Amino acid sequence: MASHRKPRSRIPAPLTGHGRRTAVGFTTAALASVTLLSQTANAAPGDPKPAAPSIEKVKEKVDTLYHQAESATQRYNAAKEQADQQRGKVDKLLDSVAERTEKLNEARRTLGAYAAAQYRDGGMARSAATLLFSNDPQDVFDQSHLIDRLTGRQKQAVDDFQKQQASAAKERGKASESLASLTASQKQLKTQKKTVQDKLTEARRLLANLTAKEKARLAAIEKKKAEEARRKAAALAEKQRQEAARKKQQEQQNGDSSSGSTTPSAPANSSKAAQAIAFAKSQLGKPYVWGATGPSSFDCSGLTQAAWKTAGISLPRTTWDQVKVGTRVSTSELQPGDLVFFYDDISHVGLYIGDGMMIHAPKPGDVVKKAPITEMPIYGSVRPA
Repeated sequence: MASHRKPRSRIPAPLTGHGRRTAVGFTTAALASVTLLSQTANAAPGDPKPAAPSIEKVKEKVDTLYHQAESATQRYNAAKEQADQQRGKVDKLLDSVAERTEKLNEARRTLGAYAAAQYRDGGMARSAATLLFSNDPQDVFDQSHLIDRLTGRQKQAVDDFQKQQASAAKERGKASESLASLTASQKQLKTQKKTVQDKLTEARRLLANLTAKEKARLAAIEKKKAEEARRKAAALAEKQRQEAARKKQQEQQNGDSSSGSTTPSAPANSSKAAQAIAFAKSQLGKPYVWGATGPSSFDCSGLTQAAWKTAGISLPRTTWDQVKVGTRVSTSELQPGDLVFFYDDISHVGLYIGDGMMIHAPKPGDVVKKAPITEMPIYGSVRPA
């Protein structure tokens, strides 16, 4: 009897670039969740049950998934901005193609009129028709005996036809390239959207599998973490006040030694910062929605962009671009209105309001709120110009 061979498993095609990072990130999340919540699935009936994962480990995994989702959200925002810009460019090019096509048709009608006249007169019947329907009219007119027989108006009609034909072809080429670029941007947008959704779905699944007791324990851990962040924020605010008082005293001493007592001036953008903060405060309680820029919901960079827009300053869409705008400032020199960025990958941002506090759009399932800037690792801060 012939032996049966086990069918060969299909080996998936290798991933490259971002695709590999996305796939690895999601696979890691899935495997980790299985480890955390399904450790007993393959246990033998008589085997002792392995220890349940600590709620701290679950929280760590959920926080990681939210962080990964926020990074993917910034990539989504960048892809969406690129797609929107490319779509606008394509629309303009298509309008230009239509305009060029109309001019080409007009030049063709003029040239056709000359061809018809020549045909009736019996002068250039074959040559004019050849010219009109040729892919390259110049090849026809390179014949010296034909050029000699053209009138000034006929030459102008030919020149105009050639010009419009070349312009139309050029615009069609540009439009084709832009359409291809738009298609690529839309594909990237779709990929990033799926990445965000996958991360959030996995985080929600982990939380949904917790028991009531575990959820209470998780809430207690988060409360303790928030209290610690507030203590650190208060200490930071006190340090900032001491530093500001020291600088003020130094400036007064310098003023007294030169031309009398002086009062330090307020920052040049303090009134604009106040406008940005006022807007952010008016958004408190609105839900976080990834990719949102208002008015009913926001993500983190969408909120800071909208806030500073009310003050007349245009910020880029993503945290990665917002961190490049304005003047970098140290944490000890923070002033209300400054942007504070978090994590090594600069995936989150909040609007500083003073006393170690910020207004930010935290994560899915949460709302725009005030929070200590010390609740996340600070990357750096920027004062918009």
